[in-house]
Amino acid sequence: MSILNWLAVVGLVIILALAVYAIVLWRQVLRRQALLKAQQQESTQQLAADIRFLAGSLLDGQLPLIEGCIRIKVLLDNYQGPGRDDPAFAVFERIYDDTAHIPTHQAWKDLPVAERRLHERRMETLERDHKESVEQAARLLAKGLVGQ
Repeated sequence: MSILNWLAVVGLVIILALAVYAIVLWRQVLRRQALLKAQQQESTQQLAADIRFLAGSLLDGQLPLIEGCIRIKVLLDNYQGPGRDDPAFAVFERIYDDTAHIPTHQAWKDLPVAERRLHERRMETLERDHKESVEQAARLLAKGLVGQ
């Protein structure tokens, strides 16, 4: 065999090895994509279950209205499944936005009493003004999001 024939055989072996390697890598990509999709579906289902639980707790009075709205809004933001953009759920974002400036935890405890009372009055007003629409949206969520 001449040197050109040997080079041709070596070249074909290299090409074949690279093709096999490309197939192995492509299978890994497909496997990872399938795993990622399964994880996203599981996450979506868990978020839907958590939203449903919070909505039920809000309706049962086990969760304060403002806190429930904030928690549900955050979960809805992370939920990527069907039904998340229902206009009825806008009330959660409204209450979230209207209370975002209010300190929490230790910062709340550190507030002067007068300032705390001011925030409490604002929260009472929000609860009074939006209670009916929050409960209506929570009833929808307690039934479960579409596709759950």
